[in-house]
Amino acid sequence: MSDDVSFRRRELKGSRLRCLMATSLADREVASFLNQLVQPHAQVSAQDSWQPRGLLAGDEARLGESTAFLTADQREAITAWWLTVRERANTPNWDIVSTCQVAGRQGLVLVEAKAHSGELHGDGKAPGNLENDKRISAAVAAANDALGGAAAGWSLSTDTHYQLCNRFAWAWKVASLGVPVVLVYLGFLDADEMGDGAFRTPEAWRSCLIAHADGVVRQGAWEQHLPAGNSWFVPIVRSARIAALPETPFK
Repeated sequence: MSDDVSFRRRELKGSRLRCLMATSLADREVASFLNQLVQPHAQVSAQDSWQPRGLLAGDEARLGESTAFLTADQREAITAWWLTVRERANTPNWDIVSTCQVAGRQGLVLVEAKAHSGELHGDGKAPGNLENDKRISAAVAAANDALGGAAAGWSLSTDTHYQLCNRFAWAWKVASLGVPVVLVYLGFLDADEMGDGAFRTPEAWRSCLIAHADGVVRQGAWEQHLPAGNSWFVPIVRSARIAALPETPFK
């Protein structure tokens, strides 16, 4: 068995590269980085589990498959909620996932990271397996309804802003299974290799994200605990500055 690790060219820049770099540090340093992101909502320690684990273990987590984050029953429940036909089907990949502690309960940190305005996509879901498309549409609609629907200012669907909508839907569903969730939208600053759309300040990142989410995510939802079953999730906006690898040729 080969120990070689390979990456696609596009993974060695922008938010993907920086997530791998941030999780390549010693455990206590990774925990400190994640803990700073989730304050004051949760705590991450070196005893928690996270994925990816740097450049040598760079696979992103899928919550229905990764065994470190949910129980077998919870993984089955969330996969069945999302998919009818599982063969050759995918569930969302998360840039970083970590366990955490929330007021004495085990929770999850789900990180969606961006380094460039072009990474915020407003398109709907691309057509796939028809049965899965129907199931996914129903799952996102269920999350939207549970959050209060159009009357409360929500418009989660698979027709537009699909990536944003599926992140919120999954955060809601995991929380509804009894696991509190901190949904972190993380903007990496000064990703110069990404060109003119790179975020330069925390304010620029936050403004870009809020404008992108306007009309889909309820105004005022950010930084608020949103109920889900007997638990909750909280969507938060954070930023970090991590330098890219020096003299990277991938631009």
